[in-house]
Amino acid sequence: MSSLITEDEICHETELVWLEDTTDLDYVRQSLDRLPTRRARPAYHRDGRMIGYALLGPNARPSRSSGTFRRRVFWLLPHDRDTDADGVYATGAPAEAIDPRTLAPASKGRKTERSEGGPPSTAMQELGITLPL
Repeated sequence: MSSLITEDEICHETELVWLEDTTDLDYVRQSLDRLPTRRARPAYHRDGRMIGYALLGPNARPSRSSGTFRRRVFWLLPHDRDTDADGVYATGAPAEAIDPRTLAPASKGRKTERSEGGPPSTAMQELGITLPL
C-alpha cells in the first residue's frame, strides 16, 4: 500500500514505464512487488490490468534471502473508477490509490482531490490553486 512505501524502498528507481496513457486516469493503485529483475517488464497476476512499473538502477541490491528486487507496479481492478464510473469508487479511492500525475521515479506520489473523486474545494477554487500542489 502506498502509505507503507518509503522513500528508502524506491530510492533506486530510474524510470517509470507506463503501459497506458495516464492522462485521463484519476488514480492508479501502486504496490511494491518482489520481482526477479531490476528492469524487465514484470509478470502480472492480479485481476484487472497493469498500468505501469518502475525500473531500478544498477545500485539496487536484491534481497539476501530471496534474490528478488522490490519494485513498484501500478495497476487497476475491473471495478475501479476508470471502468465503473458510478461504482464503489465513484467517490473516494482504494487505500493504495495515487494520482498518477504526482508520480515520478523515487517519489511516492500522493492522493489528490482528483484521485479521491471530488472537485477542488471552494477555498482552493477561490485562491486559484490547481492540483497537483
